[in-house]
Amino acid sequence: MSAYVIVQVEVTDQAGYDEYKKMVPSSLSAYGGKFVVRGGACETLEGAWQPSRMVVLEFPSSAQAKRWWESTEYRDAKALRQRTAKTAMILVEGAA
Repeated sequence: MSAYVIVQVEVTDQAGYDEYKKMVPSSLSAYGGKFVVRGGACETLEGAWQPSRMVVLEFPSSAQAKRWWESTEYRDAKALRQRTAKTAMILVEGAA
């Protein structure tokens, strides 16, 4: 079953975050991950949620998403993201 990593991002260091964005794609491919949403325009339809940047990643399974997040391929990029942005990240299984 597909799984999705959903990330709300508030960039605090644009130059550093731009470097992070260059590092991520190669880390995803080894785990079957791909971008579904990558920073497109957001519009609030209900409630008070006002994210400035959203990212949605799709993986073949929750296990693969967790392997990617814990991987050596993503380790350096993750550390850079954590220094250059405030993020909230969740893992959600897709519909059966």
